Amino acid sequence: MAPRRFPHGFAWGVATASYQNEGAVHEGGRSPSIWDSFSHTPGKIADGGTGDVACDHYHRYREDVELLAELSVTHYRFSLAWPRLQPDGRGALNPAGLDFYVRLVDALLERGIQPWVTLYHWDLPQVLQDEGGWPERDTALRFADYAAAVHERLQDRIQVWTTLNEPWCSSLVGHAAGAHAPGIQDPGLALRAAHHLLLGHGLAIEAMRSQADDRSRFGVTVNLQPVSPAGDDPKDRDAARRIDLIANRMFVDPLLRGGYPADFADHATRFTDLSHVAPGDEAIIAAPLDLLGINYYFGVVVRSGERKGGPSPWVGCEDVEFVSRGLPRTQTDWEIDPDGLHDLLVRVAREYPGAPPLYLTENGVALADRPPTDGVVDDPARIEYLDAHFRAAHRAIGEGVDLRGYFVWTLMDNFEWRFGYTKTFGLYQVDFETQRRTPKASARWFAEVIRRNGPA
Repeated sequence: MAPRRFPHGFAWGVATASYQNEGAVHEGGRSPSIWDSFSHTPGKIADGGTGDVACDHYHRYREDVELLAELSVTHYRFSLAWPRLQPDGRGALNPAGLDFYVRLVDALLERGIQPWVTLYHWDLPQVLQDEGGWPERDTALRFADYAAAVHERLQDRIQVWTTLNEPWCSSLVGHAAGAHAPGIQDPGLALRAAHHLLLGHGLAIEAMRSQADDRSRFGVTVNLQPVSPAGDDPKDRDAARRIDLIANRMFVDPLLRGGYPADFADHATRFTDLSHVAPGDEAIIAAPLDLLGINYYFGVVVRSGERKGGPSPWVGCEDVEFVSRGLPRTQTDWEIDPDGLHDLLVRVAREYPGAPPLYLTENGVALADRPPTDGVVDDPARIEYLDAHFRAAHRAIGEGVDLRGYFVWTLMDNFEWRFGYTKTFGLYQVDFETQRRTPKASARWFAEVIRRNGPA
């Protein structure tokens, strides 16, 4: 295929998350998070794994910064661990936790890599969960205070600040399906959590912007899915509308349009009276953004079916069935659909014309990787996957989408949430017995993509 060149200054990076990588859960004054509690609950994680050690990034961060340098990335997206920085969920920052991130950021800057911070990637301090967690409004206020305290101390080193990673997962997977921490199965509480996550985002943006200089840029990351009906039957179209509401519009409309979609209230009031949505909340949520992060992994085709019982993240969509298109699937059983990425980016640009610049903040693939041969893990399917998605993104740019960066998930194999250590997304393989990092062929290929500013 013909080479593709991305715009000058395009941000190339990789993304990680604190609980998945850092380990050292009992060091430096860190307190337990909801993921510590969840992963230590029998039966919650596929292989019984926890993030207690993970990739030991807390101790090996300099080695990992060198891996980033080998990749030639311009940016590194990582999250800060709230319980490491604010063990009580409130009050003064923990000096030992702050020192770790200062050392990490300084090491990145020494190698010419720009840090891209996510303030919340799912590891709520357990002490705040004990007080009710995200279903309670006070957690949004605590998050804003945390964001302001961290930004005040690190804004001299960090320019890009994103508040949340994938509030869909934090709220609906964690509070309706119960498949993620904190493991609650209550649709009403899930919708309350979603609102307070968005409110906390808006309050945090306001707080940080009030103390920022011209260098700071603020945004949020949402995971979005293209949704299509299986056919022209009105019931199938309505099924797609509802899934699209829960997956996409329930989050993006408040962020970019200043309010929940017109069909949200009728849908939500089956589970909650919406008394938690106070006057003025939607204006706070719609705080001006400098960028919007989008995580993309797959799209879905749906149809109307028989009503089912049991917990699900798809609140109010108990009768919706997901239809296989016969596409190749990943190790996590997700369909591989690069055209869906193109369609999603074009849709956001078209339907939200006032949107800020877009960044693809996560995209990657879990595969059953082979053992190393001559110091390299051969993973041609990952190269094929990334190449197809890079080209889909480039096509969207050619059609007018203001996409300014692409972050591959993830730097190295890690603790992959409810999958534990059974799914491997990394560009580097990790031997969790020895913590040895081994490059995959995709890592060397990606480094060449970055150097050329596009796939060959």
